[in-house]
Amino acid sequence: MKYLNGFNKGVNLGGWLSQCSYEKEHLDTFVGEKDFKVIASWGADHVRAPFDYNIIENNDGTFNEEGFSYLDRSVEFSKKYGLNLILDLHKTAGFSFDYYGENESGFFDNEDYQERFYRLWEEMAKRYGHLAPNVAFELLNEVTDAEFIDKWNMIAKECISRIRRSAPDILILVGSYHNNSADTVQFLDEPFDDNVIYNMHCYEPLKFTHQGAYWTTAIDPEERIPFEKSVASPEYFENLFSTAIAKAEKFGSGLYCGEYGCIDVVSPEDTVKWFRTINSVFRKHGIGRAAWNYKAMDFGLSDPRLDCVRGELLKLL
Repeated sequence: MKYLNGFNKGVNLGGWLSQCSYEKEHLDTFVGEKDFKVIASWGADHVRAPFDYNIIENNDGTFNEEGFSYLDRSVEFSKKYGLNLILDLHKTAGFSFDYYGENESGFFDNEDYQERFYRLWEEMAKRYGHLAPNVAFELLNEVTDAEFIDKWNMIAKECISRIRRSAPDILILVGSYHNNSADTVQFLDEPFDDNVIYNMHCYEPLKFTHQGAYWTTAIDPEERIPFEKSVASPEYFENLFSTAIAKAEKFGSGLYCGEYGCIDVVSPEDTVKWFRTINSVFRKHGIGRAAWNYKAMDFGLSDPRLDCVRGELLKLL
């Protein structure tokens, strides 16, 4: 399986250009240069920057230069502090992974939405494609339903083809359904070329990493599970990742985990135990990854609650 040089140990900048209020004050202040400096000091080699289509597009689909300035800023600060950068489209016109919080639907059946998606990535390729190998593209965050996979495979192929006209060498990450679940990577098509990487997310076991979560009906918000009573173990993650690893090995591709982490309800000590366990499997198989999340969003690695274990935790990212 291909080793992802430069995209091995990363941190997410969630909540800055996605899952946010979009107010200018927030966009200008939530993440700044000092945060890139901190992440570099943690020993990370890259950041993953989720952004929504409406950051860089107007309502009519034309492009917004002020919005692109935030992506430019992420490129500038990443370069300054020796970090690589993944630009992750977290929401596109007509689709969001968040059924309840976003008013987006119809993407997989609407050619106009799909064409808008292609145009967005063509523009991204023109602006940032020359920055390979230090910048990578993630086509779309967390495809949800299994019924979308055949259409998603076709859309991803067409999108990559268009990106390649301007960015022949840039690394492109593609995930599968069930919100980039590891066990659905097997249903993705063969990579378009040697610079396309399989992508997954992992918050398993969900009842442990999301205990107390208030935004999903999959969790009893009152239930608490200590690490020792969870099913998490190296063997658990080996089994969970097995089909994704096999898929990547079959095609000589790489495997990347774009999100993984523990909610702030989990104790600092149990957070360390979970990170130690999952990262033992990441390291064994050369799986690149980016922890969720740098700050806030209920998963903040820089939050004061982790001050007592941060030194140990950072060794495990």
